[in-house]
Amino acid sequence: MPPRRWVLALVLLVALALSAPANAGTGAGVAGSELLSDERASTYWAHPEARATVRQYPAPTSPRVARLHFVTEDGFPEVYLVLRRWTDPDGLTWLNVRIPMRPNGRAGWVQESALGSLHVVRTRLVVDRGHERATLYRSGRRIWQARIGVGKASTPTPAGRFWIRERIEVADPEGPYGPWAFGTSAYSSLSDWPGGGVIGIHGTDQPGLIPGQPSHGCIRLENDAISRLAHIMPIGTPVRIR
Repeated sequence: MPPRRWVLALVLLVALALSAPANAGTGAGVAGSELLSDERASTYWAHPEARATVRQYPAPTSPRVARLHFVTEDGFPEVYLVLRRWTDPDGLTWLNVRIPMRPNGRAGWVQESALGSLHVVRTRLVVDRGHERATLYRSGRRIWQARIGVGKASTPTPAGRFWIRERIEVADPEGPYGPWAFGTSAYSSLSDWPGGGVIGIHGTDQPGLIPGQPSHGCIRLENDAISRLAHIMPIGTPVRIR
């Protein structure tokens, strides 16, 4: 049986989450937690150090949401976006993380020791599906913008808050993915990105289809645009698709 202080703490956490349903998925309802990432001006991320359990609330008795994994679908070191920090009644520190998994938008809490060093990025990518345009900001200032191709009506590019997990120099720069590609934390029901549904941001060998809705969910850029982006958008950059 868990100690009484843990029972009381868990009851309080559940009550706070239920009182703030709009924020419960990101941990904003946990009283006393410290905001680390605003996903605009500064965002923190980390690689996992252990295959630890991710829990719904920062408590060892809380329901399991997922388990950390070490590599992405393409074999790159996995990246977790770190949103908040909280210390429990026993002095154990927990981190609130976004989780790359289906369904999109999942978040949970993991012990701090399960993640490696925190890295910070000052960039933010905004993907506007309606205007078929993507914009990269650094410290709130626009530094890049380009026309894009997005998913067709039957396989739309999903909306939500995501992040960059991979940056790949493509072996065949003249091929369908162009010279560079990024893997994101977004998943589609169907995608032409390797790995079974991961939404990618990549170049193209059909620039005439941009802007437009030619893809299975991925975000396509003209090759000059993706080449420029590859040199200014780091791993861990938050991606807002709207």
